[in-house]
Amino acid sequence: MARHQGRDRTAGPSLFQAAARARQEAQAPLAARLRPRSFDQVVGQRHLVAPDAPFRRLVEADRLGSAILFGPPGTGKTTLAELVARVSGRAFVRVPAVSSGVAEIRAALAEAEERLGTEGVGTILFVDEVHRFSRSQQDALLPAIEEGQVWLLAATTVNPGFAVVPPLRSRCSLWTLEPLSAEDLGVLAERALGVLRATAEPAVLAAAVAGADGDARALLGTLERAAALARPEGRIGPTELAQAQGGRLLHQGDDAHYDQASAFIKSLRGSDPDAACYWLARMLEAGEDPRFLARRMLILASEDVGLADPQALVVAQAAAAASELVGLPEAALLLTEAALYLALAPKSNRVTEALARARRAVLEGPTAVVPRHLRDAHGPATGELGHGEGYRSPHQDPAAALRQAHRPEGLEGQVLYEPSGQGFEAELARRLAAWRAERRAAREERGILDPCPAPTQPTGTPRPRRADERDGPGPGGGERLAGPGVGPGGPAGPPGS
Repeated sequence: MARHQGRDRTAGPSLFQAAARARQEAQAPLAARLRPRSFDQVVGQRHLVAPDAPFRRLVEADRLGSAILFGPPGTGKTTLAELVARVSGRAFVRVPAVSSGVAEIRAALAEAEERLGTEGVGTILFVDEVHRFSRSQQDALLPAIEEGQVWLLAATTVNPGFAVVPPLRSRCSLWTLEPLSAEDLGVLAERALGVLRATAEPAVLAAAVAGADGDARALLGTLERAAALARPEGRIGPTELAQAQGGRLLHQGDDAHYDQASAFIKSLRGSDPDAACYWLARMLEAGEDPRFLARRMLILASEDVGLADPQALVVAQAAAAASELVGLPEAALLLTEAALYLALAPKSNRVTEALARARRAVLEGPTAVVPRHLRDAHGPATGELGHGEGYRSPHQDPAAALRQAHRPEGLEGQVLYEPSGQGFEAELARRLAAWRAERRAAREERGILDPCPAPTQPTGTPRPRRADERDGPGPGGGERLAGPGVGPGGPAGPPGS
């Protein structure tokens, strides 16, 4: 149900209302009692509330309009929304997304229209956790926003690109709030101790700040409980703080899930075992499914290590299988061992490049038939059709087998796989260079000229997305595929160290 928090413009509060309000404020949570009454009192978010910040300037000029406030929990989204109402003189109406439907939204909009017509007072409709609204609920807001009947201030902890429908996004400005820094949280902690009439050593306050994870509400709640446990002396020590914290809960929304997974993969690819261990532990402590982590490492073992260390895929598969058998918490050891192995392995993406080039050859090249000597010769009448005729097995005639063609006419000599100079691929490059020289000589004897070198930027076709995957490797999605690599005589790829 919508809740109107605007001022009564016809009469002041009665004695009973004033007394009730005073008691309510005294009993309110510490976070509510410390809520700023002006932009100058806001701690943190200087890019929004500094005197010359665009957000503040628009609010003070009464030109903000509808807006989306995006940021982690406890960063001040509700505080900013209330300050916008206070500065602009508009009525402030809350519509909780968790308990409101289309009917409640329409009722709030009807009240806003009546208020504007009878009192000349505009309305700020504050929707907390707007990402919980369905599409129909979000669509119900569009006409009122379009006509300027209300200003919508929508708060969300989920990326609006995924949580807010495009028509609503296009009608709102977007403002991002960042987690509060340790310095900002320290200022809040000092204010809180003053209100609570409590004291604490600097080391205790530092531990409280570290445990808050950038969340002001979490910090203030912890200090309020710790002060209550420290009564009557009012001195908060390590014991009271530990009891008040009750363990650390890490934020892990959808965005954090994918952002941390991306950081984990990039740490493995970047050969940083310390960073890989950190992100792995971070996700596990936040409740990440170990099977998701195992799958990502399996993919990386082929995508970013490949034949530079063929054992990487074996290690990743063993960790995935053993984790299923053992389960948490011990499975964390197996995943960590695999992560360290992958981080320390030499890196090569030549498997990825080879697949992309092969797909491009299939999709853009001619539809070629299988050469007669490579066809299956075991079916009925295949012998009469000449299937398999002229085939040479490497077990019977290694030299002849090496010189025979294995691709359709017109595709011979096209380079799809080019080993890097990293790890085991350096040996593969030497082996393959000798074999390709033999095949090239055989083609020249048959009068076949090799085609142009492989494309410098194979496009291929992307592999299907899975439910557990949003962004591919590399910044901004799929990783850019380099051109054909160089053999052992040329420069190597980036070092796997």
